[in-house]
Amino acid sequence: MFDRLEIRVLPPGPRFAAQVRFWVNGEDIVEEAVDGGGRGPYAADVLPAGRPSPLRAIGEARRLELGEPECTGGCCGFLTVIVQRCGEIVQWSDWEVPWAAHTPTPYPPPELHFDAGQYDTEVVRAEADRWWRVYS
Repeated sequence: MFDRLEIRVLPPGPRFAAQVRFWVNGEDIVEEAVDGGGRGPYAADVLPAGRPSPLRAIGEARRLELGEPECTGGCCGFLTVIVQRCGEIVQWSDWEVPWAAHTPTPYPPPELHFDAGQYDTEVVRAEADRWWRVYS
């Protein structure tokens, strides 16, 4: 059984521009890994206008930054994952999670496997949904 991805853009707030959150199987994976107060990547960075999103899965593995804690990634590290297409499967693996004072040993999310068709459809949908640009 495959995992299911949903990409959501949160409106800008007083501290941050519009940011992206990744819901996997109904769970906000950024919030689970970086706790409340953390943030996902800026929408303008992962859903850029005029070029493909770095979220697109290709055959070559690459590390993507998906979030950071409230204290910033420069302090405690970033939530990152290796994204790679393996035929009709998109794999997220080799997580790195932020180090937080309240968590002596960070617990990474599990390896995730998405149906490539569903994954591609969701990334294309998120790229096309530009509502958040009016706030940027």
